[in-house]
Amino acid sequence: MTETRRRDGATVPFEDLRKQAIALRQEGLSRRQIRDRLKVGSNDLLTRLLEGEPPPEWTKRPRAKDDLRARARELRAQGMTYDQIQLELGVSKSSISLWVRDLPKPRKTPEQMREMSEARWAPYRREMAVTRMRTKLDAKREIGRMTDRELFLVGVALYWAEGAKSKPHRLQESVVFINSDPGVIQVYRAWLALLGVEPQRIQYRVMIHESADVASAERYWADLVGIEPAALRKTTLKKHNPMTVRKNVGEAYRGCLIVQVLKGADLYRRIEGWWYGIVLGVERDHSAECPS
Repeated sequence: MTETRRRDGATVPFEDLRKQAIALRQEGLSRRQIRDRLKVGSNDLLTRLLEGEPPPEWTKRPRAKDDLRARARELRAQGMTYDQIQLELGVSKSSISLWVRDLPKPRKTPEQMREMSEARWAPYRREMAVTRMRTKLDAKREIGRMTDRELFLVGVALYWAEGAKSKPHRLQESVVFINSDPGVIQVYRAWLALLGVEPQRIQYRVMIHESADVASAERYWADLVGIEPAALRKTTLKKHNPMTVRKNVGEAYRGCLIVQVLKGADLYRRIEGWWYGIVLGVERDHSAECPS
């Protein structure tokens, strides 16, 4: 039988010492208490003496993170992401991953997916918004103050792009302009004033979808051109087509404003002539720059 030397120099058979150690352990003594009682000088020896014998409950140190681990698993089961659990508990993602890795990965709701997408793209959208605004402001400064000739040429091109035009199959020489952009309307009115068209020769009429807020649109356009709503011609209402889905809805939708110059046949002919003069001028002045 193997003998073991204690701290006091006495020699004791190993099995006898082991039986004593186990008996003390079962009484609830700690390792330190057993070591002192049996006068064992080596922790390795004490471990061999107690091999297979579990420690008493009171000697087990409670783990500080046990409550956090249980809470993390509870939150994960509720569908929270690692980021959300980290914000809730203030622990590292590595710890969270270790605690909940056996749980199924939660499926994100459509709302969560949209929130994640918005959070991911929000910085980029802000940066692009700043870039767009800076570009627009720089371009605005490039224009500066317009001369009468610049406004004259802009107005001719604007009318020929957006205004009513006479056709060979329908000879109708009238000056009628329609647009939904208030800025375009203002430029066009400034152009008419530059040409000397008297305000009393200009009539205004709103054209809008029948399901829109007609009264509000009439007030908006009347305020824009500086007249009373009652001075507008009868509004043209566009019928609803049930087969189409309208996108121009909401408070920003105000329809279009039709601007007509009375007794405008002569003015129309001049506009057409001015436009062809611009076209011929471009062909003459820039023909050498274009490949034949």
